[in-house]
Order: sequence, then structure tokens, then C-alpha cells
Amino acid sequence: MNAEITSRIPVALTIAGSDSGGGAGMQADLRTFAFHCIHGTSAITCVTAQNTLGVTRVDAMPPEAVIAQMQAVCEDIGVQAAKTGMLLNKEIIAAVAQQVEALQIQNLVVDPVMVSRTGAQLIDDQAVNTLCHTLIPLAAIATPNRYEAQILSGLEINTLDDMRKCAQIIHDKFKAKVVLVKGGGMSGSGRGVDVWFDGQKLATLSTKQVDTKNTHGTGCTLSAAIAANLARGDDLFTAVQQAKEYVTNALSYALNIGKGQGPVGHFYPLLLTTNH
Repeated sequence: MNAEITSRIPVALTIAGSDSGGGAGMQADLRTFAFHCIHGTSAITCVTAQNTLGVTRVDAMPPEAVIAQMQAVCEDIGVQAAKTGMLLNKEIIAAVAQQVEALQIQNLVVDPVMVSRTGAQLIDDQAVNTLCHTLIPLAAIATPNRYEAQILSGLEINTLDDMRKCAQIIHDKFKAKVVLVKGGGMSGSGRGVDVWFDGQKLATLSTKQVDTKNTHGTGCTLSAAIAANLARGDDLFTAVQQAKEYVTNALSYALNIGKGQGPVGHFYPLLLTTNH
């Protein structure tokens, strides 16, 4: 009985970088999967030396190593959903896109990690171009933040209406099935408000605002939660709504660790009785 139940547990794959500080990247993704009772698997694309203050070193994995990890997981265990995070360069991005098609990976969530929430570009223009034209068209949903949406759409985002226009442009320009433009980088009442567009439905998704400086890993966590919900069988819109609620709760119990920006509290029920 127990073995049968265990064999039916959904599986999700994160294709992302390693964060030595444990706040974002693969570490955040796997914690998010675990919270949702999903078995998490991984394909590491790069290794970073980072903490709450920032990144001091990044080492890319060879594309062949990323491919081998994806194949090892999919050909034996299988996955019901996957998400991408930091892919770092055009060679890795192209390899991931090729394997997504070859391995017939469904329910792909693409977090186009190109620009940080503070506006710093993280990958070069060639990598951005490869991501836009090879990976985003394969995604069930793409989740750009404010600055990434500006690059993808060519428009400046200052208002909610700007976010709506960008979502529509990205959808049409890159043949994205669904675009979720995230408002985490917005100010005032627009902070934390996301815009959904699937070609027909244009929706505004909002939850309560959480006042905390400890927001490291929110983008990774949101995309991982969407993937986890998809792996469990939720429809995409429901998966996004529930993921936003999860991130909001995790932000409410963010970890005040280190000297800089701490991570969200992925296992927040365990933190309910602790001081932080």
C-alpha cells in the first residue's frame, strides 16, 4: 500500500543554477517542490558563489552536462512538469530547448532570468535572443519580471496598463502560450500585482502586499510553485493563483539572515511559532 502510494508521487524538474546561499535557484526550487509534496529533480546549469549580499562568482556547466542530467531524469523517472531558471549563456539555453523537445517535456515554466529585480542584466544579448526564440515558444507559461518584460516587449513599464501592453506584445512576438508579467519590481499599489495574458484572457492577479526587505528568491519560488501545481494536475490559471498565494505566505515569514537580503520562508508553517 505505502509503496504504491509512493510510486504515484508527482515529479518536477528544475533546470537552474545553484545558489550557495540557499535563497534562490535550485535550492529554492527544490524546497518549493518539497513543500507541495512533489519529488524534485534537478539539472544544474551553473554554480554560483553568493550570499544575501550578492554574487561573487559564477561557473557555467558544460552544455553536455546539462543535457546528461535532463536525460538521466526524464528517461528513468519521468517528469510531470519542469521549470527553468538561470541558464547563463546561449549554448546552455539552446541545449535545454533542444532537450525539452527531444524528451517531450510538458508543463514547462520558463522564468526568463535575464535581469534582476533591481534592473541589472544577468545574461548577454545573444543569450537573451536565444532564450526568446528557442525556449519561450516551448513554454506553457513565461514569467518575466518588470525589467525582463521591458526587454522582451521593447516598452517601458511604469503603470499597470504598461504591464498589460507588454504581456500582449510578448505573447504575440514570441508565440508564448501564456505570459505572466510580474509586478514585484513595481512601486506603490502596483507592487506584487501580476498580469496574465493567454491570447484571450487578460487578467490582473493580486494578493496582499508584504512589507519586508527579505525577498531573495521570490521569482524562482513562484515559477517552481507553478510547476509543482501543474505536476499535481492543476490547470494553469489555478496553478498560478495558488503559487502567488504560496509566495505571499512565504514572504510573510521571510528569513532575516545574513547582512543583506534574506530569502523567503519556504517552509513557513514550521516558522509560525518561531521568532525571526
